Amino acid sequence: MRILIVNPNTTASMTERIAAAAEAVAASQTTLVPVTSTMGPASIEGYYDEALAVPGLLEAVRSGEREGAQAAIIACFDDTGLDAARCAAAIPVIGICEAAVATASFIAQRFTVVTTMERSRLPLEALMDRYGVGRRATVRAANVPVLALEDPTSSARERLCREIERALREDRAEAIVLGCAGMADLPRQLQVEYGIPVVDGVAAAVKQAECLVTLGLTTAKQGAYAFPLAKPYSGILAGFSPSDALST
Repeated sequence: MRILIVNPNTTASMTERIAAAAEAVAASQTTLVPVTSTMGPASIEGYYDEALAVPGLLEAVRSGEREGAQAAIIACFDDTGLDAARCAAAIPVIGICEAAVATASFIAQRFTVVTTMERSRLPLEALMDRYGVGRRATVRAANVPVLALEDPTSSARERLCREIERALREDRAEAIVLGCAGMADLPRQLQVEYGIPVVDGVAAAVKQAECLVTLGLTTAKQGAYAFPLAKPYSGILAGFSPSDALST
């Protein structure tokens, strides 16, 4: 099977890290196609970045589906543009946050999501409510800029570990969910270090995507995820106008 993995920011080195984590868990018959967005922010930290990352994400998802992808993964823990991408594509589209918290729910009654910046904490708390785990999940911010995860000289890992230790002590967390795709290379190390399950959304999304493809399931096109109605779009978004073919 062929699975598209879209990094909705424009940092190619982060795409490489995401792809390596995905390859480590993918089945032998799975072909992964990692793609870096061609437009938008270098990292996604908060609502503004998220909004401006969506056009590039949608372009990548639509292109990947045309080229034969059977499922797509959005590799940003905000689940950036997830609903819009599901409207634009018939193939299953998986957000790494939704995949991660669903996976954590199978193995722990209480868990803590450790994300990057404080500005991301409240949006992620809203996602916990949306995904039905608000009473089971705590969200903590390590106050680490996303791009610092790319810098081995930064204190990003130490700050992340401090929040994990606080989660174990104060939240009584039974598992940890890593709340950024840029942390995708860390779960195995942290699981050994702390002796509890550590869930990475990239890996969880790969296995969920494989499952949906194997089951022959596609995105529902009646109701909320119906293809968008054909209409003109103006200005720099003119190229995103839904066509009659897409709407039928």
